Amino acid sequence: MTLAAGGRDSTRVSGNAARGPWDDVRLPDKWLSLGFALIGGYGDAAGFILGKTFTGHVTGNLVLAPISLVAHDWRAFLAHLSAVACFLAGIPLSVLVARLSGTSPFWQTLTTVLVIEVILIVAAYLALTSRAASAVEIFVICLSLALGLQNGAFRRTGGISVHTTYLTGMITGLIASETEKLTLHSAFGRATALDPNFKFLCGIWGVFVLGAAMGAAAAFYFRELGILGAALILFAIVVQHLTAVSRTRPAS
Repeated sequence: MTLAAGGRDSTRVSGNAARGPWDDVRLPDKWLSLGFALIGGYGDAAGFILGKTFTGHVTGNLVLAPISLVAHDWRAFLAHLSAVACFLAGIPLSVLVARLSGTSPFWQTLTTVLVIEVILIVAAYLALTSRAASAVEIFVICLSLALGLQNGAFRRTGGISVHTTYLTGMITGLIASETEKLTLHSAFGRATALDPNFKFLCGIWGVFVLGAAMGAAAAFYFRELGILGAALILFAIVVQHLTAVSRTRPAS
């Protein structure tokens, strides 16, 4: 797994042609990927319902911003732009966190990222409950920064690119490569097995959609409280990750 620039890679890729790189990833890293995908879908759906803005990716807001501009909806325009800026700011922030903890074990870097993300989500909830004039804008800023931080920190695992807050590019690239491979092999009359990475990334896609459904349901039924569900999931990921690391650390 790769954690931003300066992080340490905890994965060992075997180079066995019969195995996909994902086959060599430790089970805790697989669960981390799925857990982050759940958070990505949850946060983006709940953020859109509560803040009317996409908080987990850039593309949607780059479309909504000019629409708001043409409609002279300046408040929405600024919200979409701030979401883009804060999401992108989370990426260098994740690099900075990794650099600052570069001399520490890998798990401390990841735990720091998770804790910051939890704090930002709780801050987003408190902003909404404050009923301040700029409550929605602060909510969008905090949540976009949290998901941008996650996206920048958790980028690769098992030798493949993994994005847990947006899936379009990841799925498009994988489907295109699989289609090219199938076309090439069919031209020579040879059968080809489905890349195990394809199966796993489809699993991430499914978990992301599940998270979106959970986030939407929580936001509709519990309103502001619904966003705290993402913080609870992240807290569970922190506990599970620290437990897994403590079991693998050598006894003193």
